[in-house]
Order: sequence, then structure tokens, then C-alpha cells
Amino acid sequence: MNPLELFDRWYQEENMVSGATLPGACCLTTRGLDGFPNGRFVSLKEVKEGSFIITGPTNARKGQEIAADNKVGLTFWWPVTGRQVRIQGIATPVSAEAADRYFAERDEAARVVSVMCTQGTPVDDYDQMVARFQQVLEEGAVGKERPENWGGYAIAPVRIELMIFSATRLHDRNYFEMRDGRWVHQKLQP
Repeated sequence: MNPLELFDRWYQEENMVSGATLPGACCLTTRGLDGFPNGRFVSLKEVKEGSFIITGPTNARKGQEIAADNKVGLTFWWPVTGRQVRIQGIATPVSAEAADRYFAERDEAARVVSVMCTQGTPVDDYDQMVARFQQVLEEGAVGKERPENWGGYAIAPVRIELMIFSATRLHDRNYFEMRDGRWVHQKLQP
């Protein structure tokens, strides 16, 4: 059993039955620079060549934390199908060409935010920032050229757990670990 194929099937099923706006929403967990775990929701762009691709500002907290320790976690929760996927893996930057493509695929508002904001830093006047955002959006001043501080990460999974929830709490847990270049599967107790 290949966990990546199972993940893809589950992802497609959740997307079909839920109609979720962001079926790729997942919690990325990093080790904070202060040693505390740090989780936030990000959007999965795709699974490519066996890695889970996410994007964002590389100078934001998540980028700084990945640069300091590239061992990360991804967690998906799909309520309609009652499934959870937990992934532990190694994050490495995607190529500049791939980052360019992912940035160009973003909608205009997302590109404007990426260009005009420094994610996670304090804002002195929120209303002024919103007004500036509207102005830049209306002017169409931001094209598809990627800012230098924006990129992506390919997360190569080392461990994957796919779990189907049960009302009885007798959850079906399938744990996979990459060993010697192949996936080793084990059932886990709920």
C-alpha cells in the first residue's frame, strides 16, 4: 500500500463530497525559534514527485523556522469524510522557477498582499493598510512577478499516518514510515 496514492484518493474524495473552498488547507507545524511548537494553516498547492508543496514568504516566521530546522509536520482534517492525515517530513526550498509559477497562479489580491505586506510584522494603522491594499488592487499595479522573499517548500514525507474516524472511537489508523527507500506499513490501535 502506497500512502501517497491513498492520500491522493482521500483528497479527491473529500474535495468531491465536501465542496470545500480550500480542501488543501492543512496545519503546518514547525519548531519555533524559541523552542515552542508553532502551527498555522497553509494551503497545499500539490503533491509533486512524492513531496507536499506549500508556498509563502520565506522571510516570515515559518520561513525562518524552516531555515533553522527543516523537520516539519503537516496535518489535514477532513470532517465530511471523517479522515485525518498527519505527515512528518523534511522541508526544502522549491526552485526559483517553481516559485515563479506558484506565485503567478495566485489570484490578484493574494499577489498584492504578498508584495505590499511583510507577513507577521506589527501594523501601526490597519485601516490605512486596507486603504492602500484597495488602491493598489484598483490600480492593477502588481503583476505576476514574484517578490524575492516569496517562495515555496517541498516537504518530503518520512512518516505518514492516515486515520479514518469512527463514532465508536475504534479509529482505523494506518501508519507508514519510509525505511531504506520504501514505505513500511503498520496498523495502530486507536
